[in-house]
Amino acid sequence: MHKLCEMKVGEIVEVKSLEAKDLLKERLMALGLVKGSKVEIIRKGPKDNLVVYKIRGAMIALRKEEASLVYVISNKIKE
Repeated sequence: MHKLCEMKVGEIVEVKSLEAKDLLKERLMALGLVKGSKVEIIRKGPKDNLVVYKIRGAMIALRKEEASLVYVISNKIKE
């Protein structure tokens, strides 16, 4: 398993677990980051600190410290 923040632009991954606690965990789950959901890495900002993800049809930006709490497995690279 890898952390969401480690994935490359264009990859599509599947969420396996969240290590966040309390309010942050609730926020991430409300954004669609639940076990089994697919996430596409769209774009990375300067120094990879802010990354845009496509989750269930919505574009969501997460900071590296938030994305590092989401564990995923890589499915494929979008062609």
